Amino acid sequence: MTTATLNQFFAPALEPAATAGNLTNLVAERAWFEPERIMVSRPLGDGWQPVTARELEAEIRATAKGLIASGVEIGDRVAIMARTRYEWTILDFAIWFAGGVTVPIYETSSAEQVDWILTDSHSVGIIVETPQLKELVAPILPAYTKNCWTMTENVLAQLAYLGKDIPDTEIDRRREALTPDTLATLIYTSGTTGKPKGVQLTHGNFLSECSNVVMGAKDLFMKPGGSTLLFLPVAHVFGRMVQIGSIRAGLHLAHCGDVLGRLTTDLASFKPTFVLAVPRIFEKVYNSAEAKADAAGKGSIFRKAAAIAIEYSKAQDEGKVPLGLKAKHALFDKLVFSKIRHALGGRVEAAISGGAPLGERLGHFFRGAGVRVLEGYGLTETTAGATLNLTTAHRVGSVGRPIPGTTIKIADDGEVLIKGPIVMRGYWQNDAANKEVFTEDGYFRSGDLGKLDDQGFLYIVGRKKELIVTSGGKNVAPAVLEDRLRAHPLVSQCIVVGDNQPFIAALVTIDPEAIKPWLVANKKEGATVPDLVNDPDLISVIQTAVDEANKAVSKAESIRKFKILPVDFTIAGGQLTAKLSVKRHVVHKEFSAEIAELFA
Repeated sequence: MTTATLNQFFAPALEPAATAGNLTNLVAERAWFEPERIMVSRPLGDGWQPVTARELEAEIRATAKGLIASGVEIGDRVAIMARTRYEWTILDFAIWFAGGVTVPIYETSSAEQVDWILTDSHSVGIIVETPQLKELVAPILPAYTKNCWTMTENVLAQLAYLGKDIPDTEIDRRREALTPDTLATLIYTSGTTGKPKGVQLTHGNFLSECSNVVMGAKDLFMKPGGSTLLFLPVAHVFGRMVQIGSIRAGLHLAHCGDVLGRLTTDLASFKPTFVLAVPRIFEKVYNSAEAKADAAGKGSIFRKAAAIAIEYSKAQDEGKVPLGLKAKHALFDKLVFSKIRHALGGRVEAAISGGAPLGERLGHFFRGAGVRVLEGYGLTETTAGATLNLTTAHRVGSVGRPIPGTTIKIADDGEVLIKGPIVMRGYWQNDAANKEVFTEDGYFRSGDLGKLDDQGFLYIVGRKKELIVTSGGKNVAPAVLEDRLRAHPLVSQCIVVGDNQPFIAALVTIDPEAIKPWLVANKKEGATVPDLVNDPDLISVIQTAVDEANKAVSKAESIRKFKILPVDFTIAGGQLTAKLSVKRHVVHKEFSAEIAELFA
């Protein structure tokens, strides 16, 4: 029975916490019971090559034997530094089959960050994606990181050859040594200050997360013929959960590591039935559709269609869609919505969004356009999702109810507290941080501010640490304004500033792709973003976006001034994390002069 009060909600687990077994069983049992089931497709030219459960297990075992032959012992840490790709999944499971612990590293990390992670985790080996990454890490490898392999140099075949004399009994011995309490991975999270901390997630953490998410969202994960294209970084806990959850559910999985270059092509050829993404991807789909419509002189039709989609979705919430609205919706479905679905591959019925707030407007738009985007919420420390909207229990604007087995509690100061078998064991060798982050009664402090409704749906209202306090004492949660501002097709990123200042202001970056049709329409061909930062026409357009964002807040919280930056925030530039969230402290430091100018 679910229990709810206004500040606490708990739903019992659909599957009890595991008392035996580990993540290797997900692959081994699937190969035993359904050897011919297609589990993964690996890229082959412009198409896909299917891999059965039996073939998947055989490749993982052969790779694990190579790791053992190279000296990896039970409990040893092995790092993987690569984009999302087929080999990542094989190596992750192979490290577990060898009894080891996987340490993911983003391929965008600096040499200094890699050095810290390898040193702190005491990793005995690292697998990098390319020869360029090997060059980056070679000078900083600690003495105990004895092996450095390169994925693009056929690492799976290399390891299979190295391990050809290791018997199957050795793999079995190591697999049997792993229990739900065994450490499975160390994921380093960048704090706003200090060195990244290693989050310790066990086999049991992942088994709990995957079982309860997969069983809770059965109609998505266990849909007959269901498939998903994984394009989130597997180095991030959300991407990792998708990888493991797909194998747990028998969902047909494929990988796309090049979001900018290949995503639309891969979506079109693989045609997934559902996708898991961060809000920026949904914003991009919406904004590029709007920009295309504007370029074709059909912008007003697109905006009418968007308004109808939102109205239609809201009417569904009220349980009654008027006939006139149904007719308009049917018309726009042919003209506009079918194209939105086509952009996602044509077969997507639902999607899960996490990693950052999606915003109510986009949630209603996509649902009205025939793709229900289910928002969830969680952290690395909660093995990805701690709450999730389901097709059977969905409130647009919320991040859903706690996943079964998890308790969500709202502290007196509004902070979201989380307890359950998905919560990490603690930070690696960091007692001070553990004392800070757990309450006396064992709840994990999320650092986010939220509220629960009477049905147990959680709404995130801001970051505890990101709260801006103006010099007038007004508390402002920047996320609300930023989500609205980013909704404008010309806006790529933005950051709201104003801590200890008399009013709220914003830095805005321009989307380099979306600006192209605008330049043509405004007879400014040849101009670049740096040329346009003081252009009155562009400033006027961004002012309309700011005015729209300000409608969501009180006058004291509204953006009074803004500045257009000559460059966009990027992962490579260090202003964005791999999941495309803005690193506030980096932006504050890099653009301190521009921020000072806003308040001068």
